[in-house]
Amino acid sequence: MAAAGLVMGFTTGLLEQLGAPDSPIPVDDASGSWIAAIPGFSLVVGNFIVPSVMARYGRKTANLISIVPLIIGWIGIVLANSITALFIARFLQGLCMGMATSLGSTLIGEYASPRNRGVFLMTISISIAFGVLCVHAMGSYLDWKTSAIVCGSVALIDLVIVIFSPESPSWLADQGKYDECKKVFRWLRGTKEEQELKNLIEASIIVRESKAEANVRRTLLKKIKSNVVYFKTTITKKEFFKPIFIMIHIYMIGQWSGVNILVTYSIVIFNRVVGPDCNIPLMIMALDGHRIIANIFAIYIIKKAKRRTMLFTTVGINVLALLGLAAYTYAKENRLLNTDYPIIGILLIHLLMFAVATGTISLCFIIAGEIFPLEYRSLAGGLSVLFYSANLFLNVKTIPYLLNNIGVHGTCCLYCVVILYCLLIAWWFLPETKDRTLQDIEDEFRGRPMTMEELKSAQSLASWKAYNTDRRCSTPVV
Repeated sequence: MAAAGLVMGFTTGLLEQLGAPDSPIPVDDASGSWIAAIPGFSLVVGNFIVPSVMARYGRKTANLISIVPLIIGWIGIVLANSITALFIARFLQGLCMGMATSLGSTLIGEYASPRNRGVFLMTISISIAFGVLCVHAMGSYLDWKTSAIVCGSVALIDLVIVIFSPESPSWLADQGKYDECKKVFRWLRGTKEEQELKNLIEASIIVRESKAEANVRRTLLKKIKSNVVYFKTTITKKEFFKPIFIMIHIYMIGQWSGVNILVTYSIVIFNRVVGPDCNIPLMIMALDGHRIIANIFAIYIIKKAKRRTMLFTTVGINVLALLGLAAYTYAKENRLLNTDYPIIGILLIHLLMFAVATGTISLCFIIAGEIFPLEYRSLAGGLSVLFYSANLFLNVKTIPYLLNNIGVHGTCCLYCVVILYCLLIAWWFLPETKDRTLQDIEDEFRGRPMTMEELKSAQSLASWKAYNTDRRCSTPVV
């Protein structure tokens, strides 16, 4: 996830240096926005590739495969001598990001104890923020090819870490490798959660038996028909489409919160809000450091506050910060202020970062890790991330256009409209998920508990299911 942060923040220094008069690869605003936005487009491809790889070959293999396009992408940037080469390299990096988006939350959910799951899910945001800080610092003092070499080295370190990491105990249980499952589970969590290990294996045995019964004398045509029936039946279920509808809007809040301006176009926003006379490299690194501190602060808050309370509070602050930036920049551009107050612009940018880092972005990962039923998480998560990717691409691609045509104040007001609409949807549909089991949350969407017969029937048809953790025996998350 830190490597994903490097990919996201790399364009800040890259576009600044490519825009210089002596740049070896000249770019304008249009081509620069494509360089920044392409990972958002390819992200969805990676997200749809990874579930089947995870289900068939395991989480570790999927993780290893995801690092390959990342390494090739950094090598491509180092060797690039044209815009086209940069486009291809950034596409490959987005492919890795898409795979990592699913892998990160999946591995944490299956590796970690439920009592630590919320805290560990927060480390995703911290890792990304740390990667952004590092690459922004490099971009301020190193040329972009040297920065790419350093980032590629980090990807190689990732490869070594994954090679020596264990396979997921949930996947091992699903494959019937129960002895290895027990060994890995106890290595990860010790011996204090034996009941969950027992439940995991028992549930896996039930699922494997039901699948075996369903596959007896089944032809390929029957398998295809059963999958079609499964899909048609699934999309009409409340516990399937309601979480997708909610997460589409939660992801929209995250992408239209202003985070992409702060991460990808931080030099531009400081120039327009504070002015070109400030020490912009120092400002950017201070902002990135603030993001890490806010993420760490959020780890404490997430253990105390309810998810809905935290979401509405931090997004409310997010909206106020955007409105404050809109008012300040409008007054500044139209000479409504008697004198310039750079400190006001700096404080408003930091207030926006505090809201984004504490809750607006962080809660996207946490809610996504808790709201989807485990039976449908692969399919439902993939569909919702499709909208995540579309919003990421659309937001990053349109930032230069919006800033040049309606200014900072118009852009901030537009973002506020999108966020307030999505917040209204979340207020109406999002259930509280803190300290509730995954099964309890699913039952609320369904309107009733799931019977044992329904469980067996559904599991026998779910041929593409990528997550196999016991749905009935989940313990409370923090």
